[in-house]
Amino acid sequence: MTVHIDVFGVVVADMGRSLAFYRALGLPVPASADTSPHVEVALPGGLRLAFDTIDTIRSFDPTWQAPVGSARTSLAFRCDSPPEVDEVYTRMTTDGWGAGVKPFDAFWGQRYATLHDPDDNAVDLFAALS
Repeated sequence: MTVHIDVFGVVVADMGRSLAFYRALGLPVPASADTSPHVEVALPGGLRLAFDTIDTIRSFDPTWQAPVGSARTSLAFRCDSPPEVDEVYTRMTTDGWGAGVKPFDAFWGQRYATLHDPDDNAVDLFAALS
């Protein structure tokens, strides 16, 4: 048996607000999905990003609780260039989305920044410096 990563899931408190954030980043999410309890978005390369409401998660795991403290995972979006990291970060924060770490040149060779989605999940932006 071979296991393949196929879907990354995000639990959301407000589906419409969360999808608006990811739409603003450029994901092709139809507005009609805003009231759905479960939404999947096909990503380049064949992976899917799924969004589930808290009620959906609790429908099969009634003991589920929202985590507290810092997240141990994040979603990272590649930008085409270092200036695009700055542009996307500035646009998103100017539009009122959660700021995290301002863009910087990371020692590992990338322009890097972090936003926070409406559920306070870390959403990283990056591009190669060279």
